[in-house]
Amino acid sequence: MSIDQRPIKFGTDGWRGVIADNFTFERLALVAPVAARVLAETYGSSTSNQTIVVGYDRRFLSEEFAETVAEVVQAAGFDVLLSTSYAPTPAFSWVAHHRGALGALVITASHNPGKYSGLKIKGAFGGSVPPAVTQQVEAKLAAAETVSAAAPGKLERFDPWPEYCEVLRDRANLEVIRSAIQSGKLSVIVDTMHGATAGGLAKVLGEDVAIEELRSDRDPLFGGSAPEPLAKYLTPLLQSIRDRRTAGETGLIVGFAFDGDGDRIAAADGQGNFLSSQILIPILLEHLAVRRKISGEAIKTISGSDLIPKIVDLYNLSLHETPIGYKYIADRMLEGHPVVLGGEESGGIGYGTHIPERDGLLSALYVMEAVAQSGLDLSDLYRRLQEQVSYFAEYDRIDLPLDSMETRSRLLEQLQNQPLTTIAGQTVTDCNTIDGYKFRLAEGSWLLIRFSGTEPVLRLYSEAATLERVHEILAWAKDWANSINI
Repeated sequence: MSIDQRPIKFGTDGWRGVIADNFTFERLALVAPVAARVLAETYGSSTSNQTIVVGYDRRFLSEEFAETVAEVVQAAGFDVLLSTSYAPTPAFSWVAHHRGALGALVITASHNPGKYSGLKIKGAFGGSVPPAVTQQVEAKLAAAETVSAAAPGKLERFDPWPEYCEVLRDRANLEVIRSAIQSGKLSVIVDTMHGATAGGLAKVLGEDVAIEELRSDRDPLFGGSAPEPLAKYLTPLLQSIRDRRTAGETGLIVGFAFDGDGDRIAAADGQGNFLSSQILIPILLEHLAVRRKISGEAIKTISGSDLIPKIVDLYNLSLHETPIGYKYIADRMLEGHPVVLGGEESGGIGYGTHIPERDGLLSALYVMEAVAQSGLDLSDLYRRLQEQVSYFAEYDRIDLPLDSMETRSRLLEQLQNQPLTTIAGQTVTDCNTIDGYKFRLAEGSWLLIRFSGTEPVLRLYSEAATLERVHEILAWAKDWANSINI
C-alpha cells in the first residue's frame, strides 16, 4: 500500500502523522475540505455563516500547512478566518465559538515529538468534535468523496490573541493575581516548552507583571524531546525553582508547564516538585467551590485519582465519570449540566463557565488565584485536602511499546477471555471496562490497562498508598504484558 493510499485515522483528538511521511501537504489538502463539509453538515443549522477558523502552533511548517488548509477550504466555498500568528488551540476554539463559525481546523500535533504534525477539528460550540464527526470525515475520505463549489469563499486574516486574552481576563480575578506578583508575594515561572503558549500569560496579565519564561523561543525539535508536561521533560523548570530557594528566595513560587498547543498543564510547587493534574484537579475543585462559590458537577475520566470523588463529596458537588479523552468530557458539558470543571490525568482541564474545551492558560490563572488568595504553597494546599478527607495516595503511569498490532490483539484477547483475578499479590475486587480495563484491588489500589487506538502501545496507570506500591503494580503489569508480547 502506498503512502497516499494509507487510510487517514483520527485518534482521541485529531489526525497526526510524521511530516513528509503520512502527514503531507497533499493528504492535508484532501482532509481539510472534507472536514469543513462535515462541520457544515453537523453545525450549519446552528450557525449564521459558513466560516471555518484556521489556526496553527509553532511546529515545523505549521504556517505553510495552515495556508494550504485555508486555500482548499476557501476553494470548497467556505469563508476562512486564517490566523496571522501561532496561538494555543483553545484560542481557536474560543474564536470559533465567539464568532459563530462552523468550527476550527487547527494545525498541531499537541504533545507529540517534533517530527509530527497534525490536524484538530473543533466544533461550533468551541471544543473537540465527538467521535461520530471524525468518523464521518474518515468515511467520506475512504469513499473518495470530493468537495466542490461554484465559487470560492472569502479569506480574512486575523490575530487570535486579543479576543482570547479578553475572555481569559474576564474569567479570572486579575486584580488578585497581579497584586500578588507585583507585591513580591508570588513568583511565577513558566516553561512553555517552545510551544504555543509562549508570551501568553504576559499578554493576559500585562507586560508590567513579572513572569519568568523558560524555553519560550521557537524550536521545532523541542530540544530533542517532546513538548509534553511530564516531570522527565521539565528539568529546567524544576531546577530553576530549586535554584531560587538555594539563593534564599522565601516567598511563594509557582511553576507552570504547557504542552505544545497549550491545552494541557502541569505545575511545580515552591520547592521544585512536579505536580500533575491528579494533584491540580483537587486543588482547583476546592478553589472553585470554596472561593468562587461555584456548584455543580465535576467530570473525571476513568484514570482520575480516587481523591477527586472524595473532594466532590466534601463540597457537596456531584460526579460523572467518562472514558479517557477530553471529547467525552465536552460531550457531558454540552448536555447542559452545571459543571464546575472537567479534567483528565494527562493535564487537560476545562470549566463549565467557559467553552467545553481544556485550556492550560485559564487553568494557570485559577491556580494562581488559589495560591494568592490562600497564601499557601500548592503542595500545602494539596496536603490540607488529603487530611480533610483522610485519603493519601500516589499515582504514576507508563507507556509500554508493543512489538506489533498483532501483539496488541493477543493482549486484548487475553483480557477478554481470561480476566485477571490477582494482580501484584492482591485479589481483584472489581473491573470497570468503560475504557480499557480498570482493576480495583482488595488493598484499595487500582490498575488501568488501556491500548492506544492508533499504534502498538499499551498504557498502564496505577494509584496506591505509596509510590513504591504504585511501581510494584506497574512492574507486575509490564511483566504480564511482556510475557505475551513475544
